[in-house]
Amino acid sequence: MKFVIDKDIPFIKGVFEPWAEVVYMEGSAISRVDLLDVDALIIRTRTRCNATLLAGTGVKIISTATIGLDHIDLEYCASKGIYVRNAAGCNAGGVMNYVFSTLYGAAARKSIPLTGATFGIIGVGNVGQRVERMARLLGFKVMLCDPPRAETENPALFSSLDDTLAASDIISMHVPLNQDTRGMANAEFFAKMRPGAFFINAARGEVVVDEDLIAASGRLGPIIIDTWNGEPNVNRALVDCAEIATPHIAGYSYQGKQLGTRDAVRAVARYFNIEPLYEFFPPANVKDLEAVKLDFNGKNQGQIAAMFQYNYPVFTDDFMFRTNPADFEKLRDNYQYRREFFAD
Repeated sequence: MKFVIDKDIPFIKGVFEPWAEVVYMEGSAISRVDLLDVDALIIRTRTRCNATLLAGTGVKIISTATIGLDHIDLEYCASKGIYVRNAAGCNAGGVMNYVFSTLYGAAARKSIPLTGATFGIIGVGNVGQRVERMARLLGFKVMLCDPPRAETENPALFSSLDDTLAASDIISMHVPLNQDTRGMANAEFFAKMRPGAFFINAARGEVVVDEDLIAASGRLGPIIIDTWNGEPNVNRALVDCAEIATPHIAGYSYQGKQLGTRDAVRAVARYFNIEPLYEFFPPANVKDLEAVKLDFNGKNQGQIAAMFQYNYPVFTDDFMFRTNPADFEKLRDNYQYRREFFAD
């Protein structure tokens, strides 16, 4: 067997070598020629898997160490019998940490009280549910907007988009990218938000219309952006509008990367019946990166903000990116994974 693997997937080098010939490549540089005699492709979001890349190749399985699938043409893969697996929920903890570190950090810097605020979550999948749990634990009023879930579950648990936008002091985006969500955060969307409301996007850049967000920035509160249209060539005007801007690293926790690689390896192992890897898990031998539990009991907003910043000093990421947005990919590739925090 022969596998091609994105060289920037952590913890994976040497894992498959006893069973396959392995080629490690830059994800964005993988071409059709590289895949002609390849059985498995293990990637991140930088490899666009479509007919141009896959036609006439030997690829039988694509395993992506990411939660998103918008970089893979699922219809084409299905038509060619190419099995596709993702790492659903692997970065949920990291993104949740990002949301609250940035929220409390921006609120502290702008002297915005959060007591009694309403937290609107757009998209309540793996990530949105983690954000919901933390928001409720911190005492926020929570509104959930997820039309697909509302259709199949108790609709009373969910709010419409219009109601969520109108009533929320914080809007946090956690939708997948598809035909329904592409460009959903447009001029009409922002006009329905409360003046001074936070807007956080750690989902996909393409769910936002950049020019409309820039135009609305004067009436909104802090804008926090981790995912961008046209990555790595981001809109510099939007960077300037954002209170916190980071290079698509919200999910870059040590635990999240372990889970992403775990799922990618296990999927390929099961497909090819590599039994010794069925329960593969990357080694967790970095004590300083073990997840930590936080206790918010009796803490005020400033103390909570300090706890978040101690465990994830997000303004460092903002400074490094804002200093030179052209280093987008370099900052991602050389990112020092951070430990996750949780509370219950």
